[in-house]
Amino acid sequence: MSSFSSPTATNKTSAWLKPLLFVLVAAVGLYYVKWSPYYAKSFVAADKHSIGASILANAPAAPWSAALEYAEVYFLAIWKAAVLGIVLGSLVQVLIPRDWLLRMFGRAGLGSTLRGGLFALPGMMCSCCAAPVVAGMRRQQVSVGAALAFWIANPVLNPATLMFMGFVLGWHFAALRLVAGILLVLGVALIAQRVAQSETLPQAAMDALAAAEYEPMEDGRHFLVRWGSKLWQLFWTTAPVYIVAVLALGAARVWLFPQVDVAMGNSLLWIVALAVVGTLFVIPTAAEIPIVQSMLSLGMGVGPAVALLMTLPSISLPSLLMLRQSFTSRVLMTVTLLTMLIGAVSGLVAVALL
Repeated sequence: MSSFSSPTATNKTSAWLKPLLFVLVAAVGLYYVKWSPYYAKSFVAADKHSIGASILANAPAAPWSAALEYAEVYFLAIWKAAVLGIVLGSLVQVLIPRDWLLRMFGRAGLGSTLRGGLFALPGMMCSCCAAPVVAGMRRQQVSVGAALAFWIANPVLNPATLMFMGFVLGWHFAALRLVAGILLVLGVALIAQRVAQSETLPQAAMDALAAAEYEPMEDGRHFLVRWGSKLWQLFWTTAPVYIVAVLALGAARVWLFPQVDVAMGNSLLWIVALAVVGTLFVIPTAAEIPIVQSMLSLGMGVGPAVALLMTLPSISLPSLLMLRQSFTSRVLMTVTLLTMLIGAVSGLVAVALL
């Protein structure tokens, strides 16, 4: 009897070991970058009803100074999560069998979209840090709806952010964010999926690929070589445009965020304007809470405040640019406009209810 294991047995073992390695890397990384720091911050939020100063406070008047200052503060806050996002986005392409991903997230429908949103909840990343993971998923042909749900649910339905929001702004704000966030994640993802339907693989092809027992990811190269190639490709297509866009928005904050006074009130003009600005601007995870807390204390109406509370974390211009190769411009424009719309509607609902 031969002492050597069969190729089939080896493939089956590899099919399980690689995903387990991905889960291990993700769990350790998220514990270090997200779970442990947020656990500690929850006590600060509960005790002090604050999680820090607004990242928009005391902006320099000169655009170049504003750009450098904001970029420094922003990247110091997110660089660990950004690195983790790129690592996970590359590993999802070499450690998770494609047929596994397609069984979970490949079909264009509600079930796949729901699973995409649910799998995002442990990540708790900002839109830019989640973008490389989404790019990796899309390169494995995950459906548009599931990928978008994963992307937007990361910041919008972040459990830690909702808890901070309850302690700092009040549980009525957290409840509104949760309900509107679910509608935002599912509504935007499903509508964008329909917009992209003609550009996706035929469902029959998806089903045939998903039905395969196992699709080898090996291409003759050593694992580290394949991973290094995916890592570099993902970094090069996301990081440079990310840095440039953050610098540009840091400079633009001199004009984007006006001085707040009681005259702003709850007018429709300000609600729509700040929904647009919030959709395009970029912030670290949960930074919308001190921003809104500061603006409310200066006299901003609840309508514009909730419009910012919904749109600031959802997506951003840098994250849209990072995913320019993962979705068509038509899909990204749909996501942008719907996010602005839901942000404005949420502001109007807040005026009526809060």
